[in-house]
Amino acid sequence: MATVHAELTDDKAVLRREEFERLVELARRAEPVEVRPEQENPDGGLASLAQQGRAFDFWNESGEDIYSTKDGEAI
Repeated sequence: MATVHAELTDDKAVLRREEFERLVELARRAEPVEVRPEQENPDGGLASLAQQGRAFDFWNESGEDIYSTKDGEAI
């Protein structure tokens, strides 16, 4: 029996690279496997986790703009 340690976030799982590679190796024994990275940006995963975590949803809930274009003129 194999044990896979993964962090589950909504419909995705984050696991160590060596465990992922082992799963791909096992799958290739049964059929051809193509691995397509979801994002090339290494920070994209962090942004995705922040979005899925819903910690910043309040920005969208107010319905009004907090800042205007004039706020940037003072800098």
